[in-house]
Amino acid sequence: MKTLIRSVALAAACGTFAVAQTAHAQAYPTKPVKIVVPYAPGGPNDIVARLLAEKLTQANGQTFLVENRPGGGSNIGAEAVAKAAPDGYTLLVAATSHSINMTLFPKENLKYDLTKDFAPVSLLMTGPLVLVTNAANPAKNLKDFVAQAKAKQGKMTYGSSGNGASAHLAVEMFNARAGIQTIHVPYKGSGPALTDLMGGQIDFMIDTMLSAMPFVTSGKLKALATTGKTRSPVLPDVPTVAEQGYPGFEAVAWIGLLAPAKTPPEIVAKLNADVKKIIETPEFKARLSVQGFNAEWQKPETFAGLMKNEVQKWGEIVKSANVKVE
Repeated sequence: MKTLIRSVALAAACGTFAVAQTAHAQAYPTKPVKIVVPYAPGGPNDIVARLLAEKLTQANGQTFLVENRPGGGSNIGAEAVAKAAPDGYTLLVAATSHSINMTLFPKENLKYDLTKDFAPVSLLMTGPLVLVTNAANPAKNLKDFVAQAKAKQGKMTYGSSGNGASAHLAVEMFNARAGIQTIHVPYKGSGPALTDLMGGQIDFMIDTMLSAMPFVTSGKLKALATTGKTRSPVLPDVPTVAEQGYPGFEAVAWIGLLAPAKTPPEIVAKLNADVKKIIETPEFKARLSVQGFNAEWQKPETFAGLMKNEVQKWGEIVKSANVKVE
């Protein structure tokens, strides 16, 4: 009888806990939610985060605030969220750089693990990169460009937004596929690199649509290829790298939403559902499309798989190209 009473009491306690958890999730959020962007204002991550925060605020009746915490190659903000209370009130806008950092930085220097210290909420967007040259370059397509590079093997230069950035590693990936050797010139951001490309100080770049498109549109730069699986609607007349003789080539930037590990699954599920509704609106898709981005929602488990694959893919490139942080 005593055993039966204890069993009933335990079951009641478990039931009460489950009800409390469900109630917690249904009430969430009851106070402002902070979305950490580990980059300076104005970039792709910041643009997506602010648009998402605006829509989440409208959907929940609570303020979702964007907090920019740049520095450490995007690691400072990520570390802060990894250590935050797992209650749904501190979120992270993560990006391709975080999957790269898992190999780029020595493990003793990283205070978080992308695949272990976060609860994936959803992918938010993906976007191809674009290979651009100075407008005066006579190359009409990627075949012409590769012929130039081979004729000047080891002498052509390319810029990037920084050592170990996705734009840097995308070139290293392409170099390996095309059998060319080029010299990397890292900059502190895409802006100064693009300025030097237009001025003829460097020969080419693979950069984000957001950064490069204004100069392509104005005729100051020439777009020779995009790096997605399919052509970008922003540059429908520019073939992909894969179309131009390198099947399977893909280097796509992504941005997603994460919570600290051990965040209650009910809260993650609510955030995921909110994000799905927002991402599927024509307004959200249109506002990302003009930036060269594709709005994309994923289930948490699908997004977890994507991040795991990205860590592996970029890790192999970091190792094969022997990329080191400075």
